[in-house]
Amino acid sequence: MAARAGAGASLRHVCTSLPLATHTSARVAAAEAAPAAAKRTHVPTAAEIYKDFLARLETTRAASLAGGGAERVAKQHAKGKLSARERIELLADPGSFRETDALVAHRCVDFGMHKEVMPGDGVVTGSCTINGRPAFVFSQDFTVSGGSLSETHAKKICKIMDKAVSVGVPVIGLNDSGGARIQEGVDSLAGYAEVFQRNVDASGYVPQISVIMGPCAGGAVYSPAMTDFTFMVRDTSYMFVTGPNVVKTVTREDVTQEELGGAKTHTSKSGVAHGSFDNDLDAIAALREFYNFLPLSAKGM
Repeated sequence: MAARAGAGASLRHVCTSLPLATHTSARVAAAEAAPAAAKRTHVPTAAEIYKDFLARLETTRAASLAGGGAERVAKQHAKGKLSARERIELLADPGSFRETDALVAHRCVDFGMHKEVMPGDGVVTGSCTINGRPAFVFSQDFTVSGGSLSETHAKKICKIMDKAVSVGVPVIGLNDSGGARIQEGVDSLAGYAEVFQRNVDASGYVPQISVIMGPCAGGAVYSPAMTDFTFMVRDTSYMFVTGPNVVKTVTREDVTQEELGGAKTHTSKSGVAHGSFDNDLDAIAALREFYNFLPLSAKGM
């Protein structure tokens, strides 16, 4: 009995001393830390959240307007080419351009593409007036991933083409693209298929005009070849299924870019292009004049 009582006393001592002391000290420490934690934790107000949102919005918008950046735009100028936005600014009546989807970006994460997200995704799309007449236009930006067509890029183009058909207004494409964005694989190719389908749907209903303003290859020229009118810029624009290097590898034939797909080739031999101009400025000025002679659509005809 005495041994059992002694064991019970020892057990009570263990149960009441160590755990109680531990729990008590923990409670005291937590109570002391609570005010400090409360000071460190700040719940943002609605005004602060809105201010942060506006700041991020302006940063994204600025990135979209900058395209590939000042250095790449300077390289465009050095080649005698205008930027995508400069072309639209010259084509559209002052203050008439209304951009769509300026902030959207691609969703590709393969091959490190998640590190190369650019608002607008290499094409400027929207509506405007030209000499007071409505038009839908897209202008590919070679300073962003070489103007390559991604899934998102294609969706932007398809969106304005759908709108053009729905309201009966011409579509103008200012093409400056290296072709499919290979990092996206079949998603990019599917994007081309969607664009081609729009070319077919619009054919015979609304005029489709393409101006080739850079080195375009592959899918980047299949669509222009399907449009009603195609124009080129001498010495800076090219249209070919594939470039001279591939031709040499396959056929062992040496051919220059100009011979393979330059403005002279397509206006005097292949017949793919209907006219050519000395530079971007002349091409856009002529396009504005040419637009006066086009019907808006076949509606009512």
